Amino acid sequence: GIPLVFVTGLLSYAAYNPDLAPVNDKTPDKGLFGFYLFSWPTDPSWLYRLTQGVHVTLGVVLVPVLLAKLWSVVPKLFTLPPVRSVAHALERLALLLLVGGGLFEFVTGLLNVQLDYVFPGSFYPLHFYGAWVFVFAVVAHVAQRLPRALRALRDRGFRAELRTNTAGTRPEPPDDTGLVSSHPADPTMSRRGALGTVGLGSLVLLVVTAGQSIGGSLRGTALLAPRGRNPGSGPDGFQINKTAAALHIRAQDLGESYRLVVKGNSRRVTLTLAEVRRLAQHRSALPIACVEGWSTDDQQWEGVRLRDLARLVGYDSDPPGVFVESVQLAGSFRAVALRDNQVRDPRSLLALRVNGAALSHDHGYPARVIVPGAPGVMNTKWVRQLSFGAAALGRRS
Repeated sequence: GIPLVFVTGLLSYAAYNPDLAPVNDKTPDKGLFGFYLFSWPTDPSWLYRLTQGVHVTLGVVLVPVLLAKLWSVVPKLFTLPPVRSVAHALERLALLLLVGGGLFEFVTGLLNVQLDYVFPGSFYPLHFYGAWVFVFAVVAHVAQRLPRALRALRDRGFRAELRTNTAGTRPEPPDDTGLVSSHPADPTMSRRGALGTVGLGSLVLLVVTAGQSIGGSLRGTALLAPRGRNPGSGPDGFQINKTAAALHIRAQDLGESYRLVVKGNSRRVTLTLAEVRRLAQHRSALPIACVEGWSTDDQQWEGVRLRDLARLVGYDSDPPGVFVESVQLAGSFRAVALRDNQVRDPRSLLALRVNGAALSHDHGYPARVIVPGAPGVMNTKWVRQLSFGAAALGRRS
């Protein structure tokens, strides 16, 4: 499970296209850790919904496994004296990185899912660098322990262990690990029962979490997901990450004085909302998927294609990437950069309507970006300016 959580986490980072522009990159000092980055695709449109749903759901499901593993090695954490030799010190350091890294990654991930932002810094770099520390520790631990684990399974038989009940369970013989008590108490649970308890805990967490990503009739079962269930009915009855009020979006910024600025190719076009509405309108059925793990079902968006807006400033074919800016004045992702493949996709819209109605203020009225396969924060709300071209992508805000 850990390798899949790690890989989907790396994919989540790649989905932000951090190598495209400084504004997208929340870990600018990543160095070699960004070796795998690639242009995030727009097909399939549900790609980020899948990868991030798996990442968060599997991370939650593995919590009982992590706790069981920690419980099994507690004696190793509090040995006296704490360090007996150089070799022992290195072993203790590896254990610290493994246990500390695991706890750090799971705790920060769960806090982010539960919207409890009590981190000592930004979630993105903390979780990103913590993941690399943890995975290196896991690889070292597996390399060290795998031969012994395989030998034990071969000698004793995994199926035989699963068939053994509590009455037939015997304590482990003493060994050099220090994990076996010299005076063990009578067993109160079989190894089969211990595995079953962990599995049941994981199953319960799966049931109350997965619905936020799967959607449909299962959405109502996402009891642990703050935004897993639908907030209401009607055209705007789907999840909202941050409201207009929470981000101090002023009504006057979205009223009669609203203007959309389109720049690029040494040109500048300013449009009123009425003029934007008179441009050719197109429809796209796309979900929104968030880094917190929740996603919406496909919503019916209607608006102007981004590539058509690029034509207004002279990009008649093969439009470049675009720097998108919001009316929002502060906070992360008030501006984002989109790649050329995202601009060129005919499903990428500056949306004005959703599900047959005008956008609500909380969903980005009067205009928001919607791009297939992109993380939710890249689908900027309350858009005020689109700047096409490589020069614009170098900006930081």
